Amino acid sequence: MQHQDRLSILDTQREPGRWRALSLATISFFLTFVAWYSLGPFVTSIARALHLSAEQTQVLLLCNLALTIPARIGVGMLVDRFGPRRVYAGVLIFAAFPCIGAALSNQFWQLVICRLLISCVGAGFVVGIRLVGEWFDASEIGLAEGVYGGLGNFGMAAATFGLPLIALPFGFEWGWRWATALIGVVCMGWGVWFLRKAVDAPPGREFRRPKRRGAMEVSSRGALAGLVLLQFPMALCLGITAWRLTRVHFLPVTASYVIYFLLLLLLAQQIGKIIRTNANVVGGMPVPLQDRYSFLQVAILSLCYAATFGGELAVEQMLPGYFEKLFHVSVVIAGVMGAGFAFANFIARPLGGYLGDRLGRKPIMIVTLCGSALGFSMLPLINAHWPLWGAMGLVVGIGFFLMGGNGANFCIVPLIRKPLTGQIAGLVGAYGSVGSVAFTTILLLTNPQVFFECMAGTAAIAFAACLMLEEPGAAPISEVSVPAIQEVTGCDPVMAV
Repeated sequence: MQHQDRLSILDTQREPGRWRALSLATISFFLTFVAWYSLGPFVTSIARALHLSAEQTQVLLLCNLALTIPARIGVGMLVDRFGPRRVYAGVLIFAAFPCIGAALSNQFWQLVICRLLISCVGAGFVVGIRLVGEWFDASEIGLAEGVYGGLGNFGMAAATFGLPLIALPFGFEWGWRWATALIGVVCMGWGVWFLRKAVDAPPGREFRRPKRRGAMEVSSRGALAGLVLLQFPMALCLGITAWRLTRVHFLPVTASYVIYFLLLLLLAQQIGKIIRTNANVVGGMPVPLQDRYSFLQVAILSLCYAATFGGELAVEQMLPGYFEKLFHVSVVIAGVMGAGFAFANFIARPLGGYLGDRLGRKPIMIVTLCGSALGFSMLPLINAHWPLWGAMGLVVGIGFFLMGGNGANFCIVPLIRKPLTGQIAGLVGAYGSVGSVAFTTILLLTNPQVFFECMAGTAAIAFAACLMLEEPGAAPISEVSVPAIQEVTGCDPVMAV
């Protein structure tokens, strides 16, 4: 009996504080997403108030995603180093400044800067993945991360429907300003509260940090090459954003060339950091067994998230306007139809994580990616002769597969390599934004038909890649702190093994 009592210090499933940690993380995620998507419901009002062209409006939507990519990488490194409590509080407090700045903007360039800064707030999602992963064990982590992701993502729908209600009493000219500023103030207040109440890890469990700083650690030369290759699409997406700003004459052509050059320098610098951090791998030194993990799994999950979450973001931005023109309905009705993804997220993401816990993560990933590919391929079939309920039902059905895939995805991420959870979540999360920027750019350059076909093709490739996924097992002994093992067994951990 005494032995079992001691063993409970390693069982985070029985730690009562885990539900408080989950609640704090979920509310934080919810608020960051409300702030991140505060532009969406007011884009038409802002365009009329500031006399923006259609292309300028599209650029604002692109800016709302651009810096999320490097921000998620950076925040992932910060959370592994400093812990979720301080980093999430910092993200929330930071969110207040660009939100209030956007509310005070009277020029297009002011909005562009504020929206670029607000896009960094979308990186807050990464912090909660690490925090929840610290408080829940492998048997419940899928459900916990699914609840965190599902309820947190509902901030997108809350922004779409809640912020216009807040803005309504203030009228057309000032309503969007008051609503945007208010969410910034709320984020700041909650950030201070989170800093006071959150705890990085359960009592008796060490919050493990990476051994080396600067970039993600890998286990082999092949993994090193893969990590380097994954840097290029992220840099390309930032270059696309600069190109779009040039097309609307926000940036002169010469300035865009300077930005492209700086992006190349940053890319080279990041590759250099990766090589220096993994100098032991480059030199052929063996990596200790307890530090090894399969980077292929990270690459597959990044591709899957680009297809599912990236596709979701891209479709949610274009679908209301697409339905408005296709069915000749009001903006409100088109918004409700297009929000089917967000409502599906409320149920499907926790369900995907729960089923992953119970039936296996790999099978759920395979099923959801297959359903996503089929769903994207069916979207072009919608035409003006469809009943509204039929189009809405198809959107919700596709949303269930997409969100279920997201839930299963992030019940695998925390189980790959605990000390690197923030960085892995940051990389996978960044590829969600990469997918969104890529799909949005395709839509701008082509038409909805090609847009949907490209998303279906990407989801099909991700489905095939899922066949190579490895089902994650229980946390290895290296994930448990040495003092805790000594406390339980009364002997040296190596001898215990």
